[in-house]
Amino acid sequence: MKRKLAFALIALTAFAAPGVATADVVTDWNRTMIDALETAHTPPPPAMRAAAIVQSSVFDALNGVEKRYTPVHVQPAAPPGASRRAAVVGAAYEALVGLFPSQRATFDAELQVSLAEIGGGRNDRSVARGLEWGKQVADEILTWRAGDGFTAVLPPYVPGGAPGDWQPTPPLFGPPLFRQFAIMTPFALTSPAQFLPPGPPALTSARYTQDFNEVKTLGSTTSVLRTPFQTETAKFWAGDTPAAIWNRVADDLADANHMTLTQNARLLARMNVALADAVTAIWNAKNYFDTWRPITAIQQAASDGNPDTTADPSWQALLGVPGHPEYPSQHGCFTAAFTDALAAALHTNHIDVTMPGGQNGSSMLTITQHFDSVHDVQDQVVDARVWLGFHFRNSVEQGEKLGNQVADWELDQYFQPIHH
Repeated sequence: MKRKLAFALIALTAFAAPGVATADVVTDWNRTMIDALETAHTPPPPAMRAAAIVQSSVFDALNGVEKRYTPVHVQPAAPPGASRRAAVVGAAYEALVGLFPSQRATFDAELQVSLAEIGGGRNDRSVARGLEWGKQVADEILTWRAGDGFTAVLPPYVPGGAPGDWQPTPPLFGPPLFRQFAIMTPFALTSPAQFLPPGPPALTSARYTQDFNEVKTLGSTTSVLRTPFQTETAKFWAGDTPAAIWNRVADDLADANHMTLTQNARLLARMNVALADAVTAIWNAKNYFDTWRPITAIQQAASDGNPDTTADPSWQALLGVPGHPEYPSQHGCFTAAFTDALAAALHTNHIDVTMPGGQNGSSMLTITQHFDSVHDVQDQVVDARVWLGFHFRNSVEQGEKLGNQVADWELDQYFQPIHH
């Protein structure tokens, strides 16, 4: 991997096929979805649920016309002669309006652009049938997910008092966030606990000691051993939500590799369903193990029973700590789930990851990193979460294993050709 952050005003895709990269209605509307998520400042777990709803709608709508693959939820039954592109547009529009009604004016404008590109207008029978079918599919998926537990109210959280138990962290100092995702109905998994990982290392173990001292040394605001590259890398991966990061990567790759409408819809649905189910799996594990963050562990190390860890009551992480239990890491899980799905779809390990200018208040320059292997991406995310002071290394590694399991299972079980 090229261990260097490349700063540029325009993101370059080093491995793109010759020729000009071109978008289609699938990637166009996926970019509209990314903009909607960021306009609404949607936090990572809800963002991945929303993205999966939109891309499941798009895939099932297009698949309903083509009848090539097993669907996510809606059986393929489009009316004869329905326009493929209009079905995509109708599904994306309807799903986004349902999820972000306050942004309807933006979606209306995008709808007019898409209809102009498709041609024929609403009075064209093929276009009208495609739009109506896409709307029907999105409505069915929105109804399905309305009862998935996303709005469930769980009993009040009662923090444990033993060493290793999670405690509220700065800057919020509130109860753990997004607990309902632990019981949310998955899109494809059989249950949230289908791939429950093993527990974290014991507080007196050699592995815990090693991870404790590493994050204490490299993850603090005042670390003198963390290099400028490590600091920039840590902030790079904290610069945007995983849903925005990975959907942007997928769109750029799809355009650069001149993928077909069907390939794009299948890729984005597989990727976003894997990410959404990774959220459910990771929160189930977080709630189950309920472990403390490094900031708590380091400040209260005198209570952990480990003679090889030393407390530092003033220790602070490089950035504000996420308000939920530490083990296992969500970013590790999401990264593995995405890269597995992407590599399977594109048969490439080469990835450029771009962070738009201004994200996280850091710079107006767009930042792009090139990776020769998806494993290099996963390795860097492990490092980054440690360098931020958010996680112990084992937590991110176990999160990646969980993400691999989720993606591999779903790629094997879903989105398969019907003739199989």
